[in-house]
Amino acid sequence: MIKHGHIASLFPIMFKVEKKKEYLYCTCGYSKKQPTCDGSHKDSDFKPLPFSCDFTINEALCACKHTKVPPYCDGAHSKL
Repeated sequence: MIKHGHIASLFPIMFKVEKKKEYLYCTCGYSKKQPTCDGSHKDSDFKPLPFSCDFTINEALCACKHTKVPPYCDGAHSKL
């Protein structure tokens, strides 16, 4: 069974990913700094997901935590 985090939002979050900078994507859904991790997963089975990009780009990151391609939105929120 796939364990999904808390639904932080039913809409993706546009996020500027800076070239070669590493980010930690929130998988638990409780971070107050969505879509990035603030440590709210402590004492849970969730772990942040590291991600980066080779160039600067604005990306739609998943906030419903049901995507099959984290941290990116795949439209799963439209089926919830």
